[in-house]
Amino acid sequence: MTNLFRNKAFLIVTGSDLLQNLAIWIRNMAILYFIMEQTKGEDPIAISLITVIEYLPIFVFSFIGGALADRWKPKRTMIYGDILSFLSIIVIILVLNSGYWKVLYVATFVSSIVSQFAQPSSVKIVRRNVEEENVQAAVAITQSSQSLFLILGPILGTFIYTTFGIDMSLYSLLVLFLFSSILLSFLPKDPDREASGSTLISDIKEGWRYVTGSSSLRLLGLVFGFVGLSSGLIQPLEIFIITERLGLEQTHLQFLSGVSGAGLLVGGGIAATISGKLNQNVTLVVSLICLGLATVGEALSGWLWLTLLFSFLGSISLAFTNLVISTFLVSRIDEHLIGRVNGLITPLFMGAILIGSTLSGVLMNNTSLLTVYVLSAFVLFISVYPGLRIQFQGPRPQVSGGIDK
Repeated sequence: MTNLFRNKAFLIVTGSDLLQNLAIWIRNMAILYFIMEQTKGEDPIAISLITVIEYLPIFVFSFIGGALADRWKPKRTMIYGDILSFLSIIVIILVLNSGYWKVLYVATFVSSIVSQFAQPSSVKIVRRNVEEENVQAAVAITQSSQSLFLILGPILGTFIYTTFGIDMSLYSLLVLFLFSSILLSFLPKDPDREASGSTLISDIKEGWRYVTGSSSLRLLGLVFGFVGLSSGLIQPLEIFIITERLGLEQTHLQFLSGVSGAGLLVGGGIAATISGKLNQNVTLVVSLICLGLATVGEALSGWLWLTLLFSFLGSISLAFTNLVISTFLVSRIDEHLIGRVNGLITPLFMGAILIGSTLSGVLMNNTSLLTVYVLSAFVLFISVYPGLRIQFQGPRPQVSGGIDK
């Protein structure tokens, strides 16, 4: 793993990801608080629209963005993405100064669209510049840094907004996007891509055949979908664990969220340290089972400390689950298809979360909080079967007749 910290490309991509994550959290918290102030906290539609606008581009642009990212040079794509974000913030500041605050939704929308191009490009750079035996550790480090922002992001974003206001929050985004684009300019030059003569539509069809023709990718997508559905079922109900199950004030939810982020961080750190020794099938299955057991334990617990412990252990298990899935999507996919594969798998996961979130309240009203949590765990236990059948070794999936079965 020490070789990773001497890998120039990996360090640059990681540094850029940190700057962009910081920008996202500052933006999210600033927009949330500002819209709350403008609507006096009395318009839940205006608040929920933030989430809708953030997730909508994932479904609309993810696969197309992945296909275009496969056609474009990744370094140039990421730099142009930061520049586009930079210019959009300038326009938003100018419009906001005229008094039209709804333009802030555009900041979320543009950033979410840019991510659909930049994220697969980032994966391609890691795939190209990191040795295969270090890919799992690289993924674990990246996930740990993202988990760190689950803890620190809301704190930093809240501090900047409450101390300096909306204008300084937006100006800080300009600085972060500018620094990120400058940092990315030091990446190794993109190799010239041979002209394939294919159209965007044919590239999209090729990506679809690649995913649907590989049994391992189909099974991986199924597992990812089950994990998303399980998560979606309980995410909106965590507040009821605090208020209904434990009988505490809703402000105690912050401890549950903090412990969850800490578990993801610790899990990512452990995974990065021992990644070379992990059997991926065993790791995936064990982590899914442990996550399911922790989910049930969290709902059964009648003490805050025990609930926090189960949440912490469940998040560690989730970190290992994400590590195995993400490593497969980086190391086992042909570089020229990474964008399209991620563009298909990611909406599947997000869609499952949204379906679970939509059903959670209805299920709780008609059954009980414990029943929904047990159902969430049951979904995870079901995902063990396809997880056992994924081929993490052997030949990689192919576009044509050599697809693995």
